[in-house]
Amino acid sequence: MIMKIREIQDEILRLKNEKDVCILAHSYQTPDICEIADFVGDSYALSVKAQGVQNKNVLMCGVRFMAETAKILSPEKRVFLSHKDAGCPMAEQFTKDYILAHKKRFPDHKIVAYINTTAELKTVCDVCVTSSSALKIVKNMSADKILFIPDINLGSYIAENCPEKDVQLLRGGCPIHGDIKEEEVLSAKKEHPEALFLVHPECALDVTKHADMVGSTKDIMDFARQSDASEFIIGTENSIAEHLSLEMPEKKFYTLSKNFICPDMKLTTLTNVLDFLKTGKGEEIVLDEDTLAKARHCIDEMLRLG
Repeated sequence: MIMKIREIQDEILRLKNEKDVCILAHSYQTPDICEIADFVGDSYALSVKAQGVQNKNVLMCGVRFMAETAKILSPEKRVFLSHKDAGCPMAEQFTKDYILAHKKRFPDHKIVAYINTTAELKTVCDVCVTSSSALKIVKNMSADKILFIPDINLGSYIAENCPEKDVQLLRGGCPIHGDIKEEEVLSAKKEHPEALFLVHPECALDVTKHADMVGSTKDIMDFARQSDASEFIIGTENSIAEHLSLEMPEKKFYTLSKNFICPDMKLTTLTNVLDFLKTGKGEEIVLDEDTLAKARHCIDEMLRLG
């Protein structure tokens, strides 16, 4: 018998309570997954939420670095990634040795790591940042020289808005956000002249310069909720325009590009979540004590500075 979506969701809700599982869903997940999650949001915020629950098991519907961050903040919990192949090209593009080599080239620079990095990379970094806190934290740092990893676009946005700091960048970043071109923005604005353009700082500067607001996924969603405007062009993963449209049907939300889709996020499906709860089939995140301690240090510094 073919199960309907509502039936699958009901079974997931039953099993997650029975097996003491807290389900976290990143905002880029599809609505059917977000509906059965205990918490939906940005990656770091989800990890913070996981800290506060009594559940002994946590299932991350997202990508690997997010599950690793949840494990770093809640080492006493068992943390699972819903799909073993859900990685992040940006988080995984630089190795620990590669960054250590750059640290030797810039010995007087503090290494600032975007939260979108692996646990291993975080162990050699001085402070971690999120897309919403990055500018504030860099400004609050006593260091004047910064090596920002891995996203060149977010790093460029910080450098432009924090000219008093010497910000060195590497040629890394999100291939999905990074592929968005200025021509697509101009075309969308021409097609929807009354719409405000809300964009993620992982996009290039020639894209973000046209924005009415630049911010994290949560910032974009909150702005759209609170704005008196009725039309918006959403400059991040297309699922956000879908979520906002469902939440506020009285407003219009336009995607910036048909290609603005994260394939790693889309690996997780509702049946994938159900299979995990039924069989335990999923990847458990296991980090050694040294990695947990060293990676936690740069997150603690983020909290101190932010």
